[in-house]
Amino acid sequence: MSPRFTLGVEEEFQLVEKNTGQLVSHVHTVLDKGIPVFGELIKAEMLQSMVEIITGVCNDIHALRQDLFTRQQKLAQILEGEGLAMINAGTHPSGHWRDQQRTINPRYEELEEEFQDVGRSILICGLHVHVGIDTHELAVPLMNQLRVWIPHLLALSSNSPFWVDRYTGLKSYRSIVWRRFPRSGIPNIFSSTMEFDCYVSDLMRNGCIDNAKKIWWDIRPHPFFDTIEFRICDMPGTFEDTIAIAALCQALVCKLTQLYEHNMQIMALPNNYIEENKWKAARYGLDAVIVDFPQNRRLTMRESLYETLDFVEDVVDQLGIRREINYLRTLLDDPYGTGADRQIAVYNETQSIQAVTKYLIQRSLQHISPGSIVSTSQ
Repeated sequence: MSPRFTLGVEEEFQLVEKNTGQLVSHVHTVLDKGIPVFGELIKAEMLQSMVEIITGVCNDIHALRQDLFTRQQKLAQILEGEGLAMINAGTHPSGHWRDQQRTINPRYEELEEEFQDVGRSILICGLHVHVGIDTHELAVPLMNQLRVWIPHLLALSSNSPFWVDRYTGLKSYRSIVWRRFPRSGIPNIFSSTMEFDCYVSDLMRNGCIDNAKKIWWDIRPHPFFDTIEFRICDMPGTFEDTIAIAALCQALVCKLTQLYEHNMQIMALPNNYIEENKWKAARYGLDAVIVDFPQNRRLTMRESLYETLDFVEDVVDQLGIRREINYLRTLLDDPYGTGADRQIAVYNETQSIQAVTKYLIQRSLQHISPGSIVSTSQ
């Protein structure tokens, strides 16, 4: 039998000159060297100063760890040969979108024509996590419930406190930039997967979109595969952050699927309630105070995430993700746990955005240096 709850990850990186940390519009050269290595699993983004790598379908977290490590290491080697480095962050600390060149591609030409400066300013990088589900019919019942954890995943991944050479005061400014796009943000509650499919068909039939991939919600049923795609996350600060967040996404899908199989589910909150907590996550990250609306109580984001980890505890060993869940518990205990927290700490110490950029380059390459070893054991 095929394994359940398979994993796949898409990571978006910023391309910078290794010595100065300045963004460079260099993706076409990177693709020329990367496609023979990655095949279709390396792609350009809207702007030439970004590149995306994609894992294969991974049966478990151990396979994902090895796959992602190998791909990042190969990408780093390609960039090294061009005098470049990659940055793991939702935004570049000082780069300006007006200085970036659009990728030469008919799709991005079309998007620029439709979205104008909204599209041209999309100098942001994120992490997308795919978790396999048994059937397409499960997609919407699961998505309706998973929406409640959108703020939590944003807080854990928050890694974009700077924008255009300014400290914004937010932990995830990327999420603010992204919300300008249509068909983004928190999806509505759908009564069934059939209702969702009808919505997609209506948009396509009337020329609003040409395919369902232009529905860019924070979480969505993937239009071509039986997966739930989590799209809310900033590009996390470290490799371990990414793996741990992917494990949590897998655990949530697994837990809710098992409840569904026993005719149980959690409450699907209205969008405006989730939006309150999402804003707090973007502003404060793990330091947010959010609301548990079903129980009418306020609690810290860290407290809510501890409860979330307890909620999925009975599937952790089943999925083989004990190491990753323990990592998240340690991260929650660390006042400088997220990428945003670490960036802000460097800035507060140095008062230098350039120092933050230098730190990001060092941090991004730290785990994929020649002497790095990735263990898949628990």
